[in-house]
Amino acid sequence: MKTLFKSAVAVAALALPSLALASTWDADPAHSTSTFTVKHMMITNVTGAFGKTEATINVDDKDITKSTVTATIDASTIDTREPKRDAHLKSPDFFDVEKFPSITFKSKKVEKAGEGKLKVTGDLTLHGVTKEVALDVTGPTSEVKDPWGNTRSGVTASTKLNRKDFGLNWNKTLETGGVLVGDEVSVVLDLSLIKKAAAPAPAKTK
Repeated sequence: MKTLFKSAVAVAALALPSLALASTWDADPAHSTSTFTVKHMMITNVTGAFGKTEATINVDDKDITKSTVTATIDASTIDTREPKRDAHLKSPDFFDVEKFPSITFKSKKVEKAGEGKLKVTGDLTLHGVTKEVALDVTGPTSEVKDPWGNTRSGVTASTKLNRKDFGLNWNKTLETGGVLVGDEVSVVLDLSLIKKAAAPAPAKTK
C-alpha cells in the first residue's frame, strides 16, 4: 500500500506542472473586432463589421499546437454604415439572421507557420452551412498588464471565403457586365484577450 501511495503522489506531482502550463483567454468584446471586405460593382471594396464577437482560447503554453479556439459572432450586429444595405444583409437574401443568428468557429488543428505565426484549421458554421477553413494567425503577442490589473494578449486572424460556399448566392448582373457583389470575402478578426484567473485550489480536508 505504501508503494502504491508513493506512486500516486509522484504521478500527481508530475501532473501539477503541466496543469500550470495551461491558460484560458477570453476575447474582450469592447476591444475586439470582426471585419470583412467584399468587392462592390467590380470597382470598389465595401468593408463591414460585426459588433459582437466572443472567443475563448485555451492555450497550452508548453506546446502551442495543442491549443484550442472557439468563437461566436452575432450576425445580427452587422454594420456597413448604410442602414438599408445592413437590412438587406440581414434578410434571407444573405445572412438570414432570424434563422441563423450566429456565426461560429471551432478549431480542429493548430500548426506553427513561422516566427509568431500560426495556422488554425477548424469548422466555420455560417448561414447553416459548416465548412472547414484555415485562419492565418499572427500572435499571440507578449503578455501585458492593463491599468485594471488584467493580463492581456492579442491575436489577429485572417482568411478568405467564397460566400457561395455558404449559400449566400444573391447577386445582380450589371448592364456593363460583371456583378453587383463579389464572391470572395476577406475576413479579419482582431482579438484583445484577457487571461482568466486560475481556478482556486480545492480546500484541504482534515
